[in-house]
Amino acid sequence: MAILEVENITKGFENTEILKGISFDLEKGKTLTIIGRSGSGKTTLLRCLNFLETPDSGTIKVNGEVLFDGKNPSSSEKELREKRLHFGMVFQQFNLFPQYTALENVVLAPGLLNPEKDKVQILVEGKAILSKMGLLDRMDNYPHQLSGGQQQRVAIARALALKPDILCFDEPTSALDPELTGEVLKVIKDLSRQETTMIIVTHEIEFAKDVSDEIIFMDDGIIAEKGSPRQVIDSPQNERTRQFLLNYHT
Repeated sequence: MAILEVENITKGFENTEILKGISFDLEKGKTLTIIGRSGSGKTTLLRCLNFLETPDSGTIKVNGEVLFDGKNPSSSEKELREKRLHFGMVFQQFNLFPQYTALENVVLAPGLLNPEKDKVQILVEGKAILSKMGLLDRMDNYPHQLSGGQQQRVAIARALALKPDILCFDEPTSALDPELTGEVLKVIKDLSRQETTMIIVTHEIEFAKDVSDEIIFMDDGIIAEKGSPRQVIDSPQNERTRQFLLNYHT
């Protein structure tokens, strides 16, 4: 059974319809990448999945549980926070707390959500995740003492610390200098090898081809094409997909 089931999600702002009926499934342990032009609805879709925006209609299920139903959309802030815990979000801008060290950024949320849990154990788990990111030697550094790539890896560690069902990335390398992009992409690729369930919005087409189990090409608020990397990148069937990729390569 799919870990994530999205059916006919729509979203508009004022008089502009951004998402026009988005449907897809995601299997546990798989990586889904979403590509498309700026303004095609990629980030809005990710924000709807994370309940940072409320869809206008449709349904979202995780592990068979209905998290959103457009026919009964109201949720309290407490319920929204609980729903968001199914998803770990890594943003373009790292959004680290500047007053906390790398380790403190990683363990802050687990400590707040599990006040009864042993603080030493939380620290041990936080250090283990930073070690996985190759940043154990930087755990006492503050964000301003870290490179952009290191900050983004701390942001990934922070998202992983909450043990989400699905890890989401919104253009994770767009704020990085080209020489720092590789280190973040390597971490994401390692997570994919470890069968971490992920949704990645990216403009890095070659990376998408390399890391994805499935790729969605969005255009003007719809899924114009969906399939394996070989299908979508190497042999696109949709003219809009072909044109997008042609522009990317020129």
